[in-house]
Amino acid sequence: MRKTLLEKKAYVKRTLSLFILIFCSITAVQAQSKEITVMVSPDKADCLYTENEPCTFTIRVFKAQNELKDVTVDYELGPIEYPAEKKTNQPLKNGKLEVKGRMPVPGFLRCKVTAHVNGRDYSGLATVGYAPEKIKPVTDMPKDFKTYWDSTLEKARQTDLNPTMVLLPERCTDKVNVYHISFQNVRPGSRTYGILCIPKKEGKYPALLRVPGAGIRPYNGDVYTASHGAITLEIGIHGIPVTMTQSFYNNLFNGALKNYWQINNTDRDAFYYNRVIAGCIRAVDFLCSLEQFDNKTLGVAGSSQGGALSVITAALDKRVTFYAPLMPGMCDHLAYLEKRAGGWPHYLSQSTEVKEAVKNVCKYYDVVNFAKFLTVPGWFSWGYNDETCPPTSMQAAYNTITSPKELHIYPQDGHFWYDEQAEEWSNWIWKQLNIN
Repeated sequence: MRKTLLEKKAYVKRTLSLFILIFCSITAVQAQSKEITVMVSPDKADCLYTENEPCTFTIRVFKAQNELKDVTVDYELGPIEYPAEKKTNQPLKNGKLEVKGRMPVPGFLRCKVTAHVNGRDYSGLATVGYAPEKIKPVTDMPKDFKTYWDSTLEKARQTDLNPTMVLLPERCTDKVNVYHISFQNVRPGSRTYGILCIPKKEGKYPALLRVPGAGIRPYNGDVYTASHGAITLEIGIHGIPVTMTQSFYNNLFNGALKNYWQINNTDRDAFYYNRVIAGCIRAVDFLCSLEQFDNKTLGVAGSSQGGALSVITAALDKRVTFYAPLMPGMCDHLAYLEKRAGGWPHYLSQSTEVKEAVKNVCKYYDVVNFAKFLTVPGWFSWGYNDETCPPTSMQAAYNTITSPKELHIYPQDGHFWYDEQAEEWSNWIWKQLNIN
């Protein structure tokens, strides 16, 4: 059926709102366009192979969509972050170069290419999966994992929420009230801040918690979803108001909170993400305290770092009824110990000296271990070309989940999203919220 003009306008508005939210939830992604395009194409459209099945990557270089003939390229071929074959200054014959490879075990094979054109370098890549459904995580679960988190949250809840709500009239609409809110998380004075959107019409509503990607930024809140009949809360994780100017956050990101994801990562209790995770659970406490909440449906969604926090929140709090992570980080940190790509932020990467204390702390903050406690439906999506959150790490975590789940792969996707992918994500979330 053809969409009416009103339907088209609604779709555009909804999609635009969604893109703004996704942009804020993924580590600073900027669109880039170059005149030269390096195309690396596997010989199967779905990019899926069985163990030891040969794969041929075809490398081509285009300028203004026209194939270039006289070009040399460098390429690396092998498991993600561990290329087994490296060659330089390879000429394209008749405009292309074919590179062949295979993997005898489950995993992902990546071909990364650098083309040299007029004194400048241009890059491209392609990644294919070898029996990804068989990938097993390396990270093991500490014996006291569950009791540790139960105790951590019990201790956090000894601190009253003591919430604050400040109406933001300039952001309110005819259908939605918008508030800058805060509540205490792990101790008196330590606060989580966010933007709360509540439908103005009297009634009971489902709720959606949006958790952020890495970085420090202001937030607008999900007014659009709220206007269709859901309470939404978009939180920051850094214990500071989320209505300041971007320059304020830039100063923190480059100063006191530079590389915040590494702060105290040798101390299980003082690690930066300890307060962050507890803050996500206290956000659920806050939503459940609202008189407008229907006490039935509560979802959590986010991408990258927020994808990880979505899984973690759903695993730790049984009041969460669904979760929807895009390209989740923090998966299978210890994979590097077996020469396999681990998840962002790559605590144990091959270029880093492995500290025993970091290795032990990572286990308590690994999506792989939280995933084992999931009991509600989850919707996942990522791409094979993601260089920030390697698909090997995400697939390892996904494969441990025994509760209802669905995975939507966009093979050429990197650490960004496609229109269709964002629409699928949004549609599934709205279906769970029973809004339209």
